[in-house]
Amino acid sequence: MKKAAICLALVSACAFAADAHAAKKSDVTVHNKSEWAINHFFLSPIDDEQWGSDQLGDEVINKGEEFTLTGVPCDSYDVKLVDEDGDECVVEEVDICGSDDDWVITDEDLLDCEGY
Repeated sequence: MKKAAICLALVSACAFAADAHAAKKSDVTVHNKSEWAINHFFLSPIDDEQWGSDQLGDEVINKGEEFTLTGVPCDSYDVKLVDEDGDECVVEEVDICGSDDDWVITDEDLLDCEGY
């Protein structure tokens, strides 16, 4: 169990025409403003039952740090974060399309995400 939790506040998601959706890509910068390190970050298109590979690889997003995912294809994704305690947060149906997005992870929002 967590002393507190982390949250994912998604700032800015652009919607474009369906034909433009496939060709566009985005860079997403994740800002960790929580009290815990984010050890894993997974994306899955919403129509796919399996998670893709860990977007962080060997990296960790420590408290106060940021990490940029580059060239993310336009699509709607489910996003799963796993923190240093192994707690998971899943945010469903995040639209990523053709713009640079900033995502902020906070304690308060993740509490809601984890259902505490």
